Amino acid sequence: MPWGRSGSAALLLLSGRANVRAKARNPSPTEMSVEPWASPQDQAAAEHPHSTSHTASCEDQEQHPDKLCLDSFWSEVETIRQGSGYTDLECSRRDSRQSEEGEQEEQWLVDAGLSTLISEDSEDVDNAVLLSTLTRTQAEAVQRRLDSYTLSLRKRNKPAPRDVRDIFNPSISKTRLPDSHHSEDSAHNSMASLPKSPLSAVPTEHQRGAPKEEFFITDVAYCEQAVIFLKQASLPQNNSQRRKVDCTLPRVICPKCRLGVTRVQDLSHSDMKKVRQLALIDMTALCDLLELEVKRQKHSKRKNTESPLYGVPLATLLENDQKMKPNTSIPLYMQALLSFLEKKGVDSEGILRVPGSQSRIKMLQQNLETNFYSGQVSWDDVSPNDAAALLKKFIRELPAPLLTPEYLNTFSAVRDITELRQKLHMLNLLILLLPEPNRNTLKALLEFLSKVVSRERKNRMNLWAVATIMAPNLFLHKAVPSRLTEGAEKGHAEKAADVMRLLIRYQDLLWTIPNFLMSQVRKLNENSNRRYQFYDRRIKNLLRKIHTDSRDKTDKNTSELCRTVKIQLGDLVSGTLEYQLNINSRASDLLTQFQRQSLRSPDNGKGKMRRNGSVAYPDCALFEVGGNIGEHCLDPDTHLLDLFNSNSGGEWVIKLKPNAGRGL
Repeated sequence: MPWGRSGSAALLLLSGRANVRAKARNPSPTEMSVEPWASPQDQAAAEHPHSTSHTASCEDQEQHPDKLCLDSFWSEVETIRQGSGYTDLECSRRDSRQSEEGEQEEQWLVDAGLSTLISEDSEDVDNAVLLSTLTRTQAEAVQRRLDSYTLSLRKRNKPAPRDVRDIFNPSISKTRLPDSHHSEDSAHNSMASLPKSPLSAVPTEHQRGAPKEEFFITDVAYCEQAVIFLKQASLPQNNSQRRKVDCTLPRVICPKCRLGVTRVQDLSHSDMKKVRQLALIDMTALCDLLELEVKRQKHSKRKNTESPLYGVPLATLLENDQKMKPNTSIPLYMQALLSFLEKKGVDSEGILRVPGSQSRIKMLQQNLETNFYSGQVSWDDVSPNDAAALLKKFIRELPAPLLTPEYLNTFSAVRDITELRQKLHMLNLLILLLPEPNRNTLKALLEFLSKVVSRERKNRMNLWAVATIMAPNLFLHKAVPSRLTEGAEKGHAEKAADVMRLLIRYQDLLWTIPNFLMSQVRKLNENSNRRYQFYDRRIKNLLRKIHTDSRDKTDKNTSELCRTVKIQLGDLVSGTLEYQLNINSRASDLLTQFQRQSLRSPDNGKGKMRRNGSVAYPDCALFEVGGNIGEHCLDPDTHLLDLFNSNSGGEWVIKLKPNAGRGL
């Protein structure tokens, strides 16, 4: 896999050990299927093929927000300013402050899993394990943060931590850096077989009439892609051309590699923690390249509220709700609001934009705060506009912003990125960085907003309209100073709404884990399992020989490989299944064989077989467990032979999906 070469360059960069290479047995992303992320208009056109003229007109309307949208945006901002607890946003600016010099870098190193770099009692091997998985550009971002932290210590007359290069002995630190073009060449090779769409390219006349498409490549680290694209944009022939300004959103095509797509909910908590650490490093490197200055804000803690629903920390709400409904992933109150609005609000004209009655909203809120958890609330006479107002109020009155104090300004800064592809790269990494309660709650909100947009014909709320009305509720928060309302009104409103519409339109894509992060997590787990190899080169060479010998034996037998699959479906079924692998075997094929064998099994108990002959295990999936991964719910399109070559030490288990029976 081309990523393997890029991973090897990163390892040489940080360890200086040329004899440690990324394994060549990783599957190649060049053999792929295509998974598009379509717009609500694309989906509507598929369902109603005779409505193409309407779709075209919708696209024209979506190029820019109209005056009504902009007026609604500033009306919403004014509502937030005048609302309870938001009378003085300037006060919040004074209460919150930027971290002291050096504090941000120290917290960044902690969040990135690199706190041992500034710890005096840490062992070199602890640093080497994570650093060995990074690309060159990622490693440079780490070094910049460490240099900045060192400088702040010198200003405060404190002893500086060791340099990253000092982790390894001086004789090898001299050779730690590979050829400066090595990682760039690796990235070029990784993308060579993929459709080209240079950032600075101007579409030819005959292409402008064709449907817009954008390819979203995840096999190469986003920061490494940015290095290439920025160099392409600086070429004289590209610099002389001006790209036509076009605000319509294209159809994004994400090439699917043979290991399939990994979604956020597919990984174990331990692996997701590593994903967040690596995503933070890549996002920081990307910000450095794009010259985005994003600093975390410290905000003052708000007083505890007496309301059981409003102003309560998200984690506290979930903790209380899970006592009543285990495994629920978003607050029950928000579930109730969304459920009501999906039934009675999505077709209401001007939903989210048309304000409800202030007196009714106040009475409804008091009723809900008193009776919601006792189940004595009747929704029959509730106005959809009143419920929508309470939903927006719930979001903005969270003690901390839904997008978190740490990353709210970074989300806002996405509006200043020129290229759509890099905007999506940044948003993808930011979504991965959100805590699980925030990420789940945001996804539930975006799914509802997408449903509102899909009913545009009835509610007259297109993507721009929904985005402009919701942007202030997500990006303007008393706990964190915002530049959202500064400067030219029209420009800021459009930019804030643009980020919001990207979140709505491409949410399914943004909630996936890019292939390069999955490769780095696997490498990190492999290095963690072999930590002692970093101590002694002789042991390392010996174990590599043993591993190579065993791999050669495995490769000879892959044509006749038979895997034993464990079955763990709670109290329903347990046992094993023998499955013969070939080059075309997919996870869906194995699950189909399991369903057929369950149908013929004499132990098939009551309630497991339906009258039409199908087996009632719709929520089961195939997992890989152990080896170089913690636990991974597999995409049905995963090619199993490639999976085996990627993680021969892992077990395969059939069990319920992570979200089966989960409250959403």
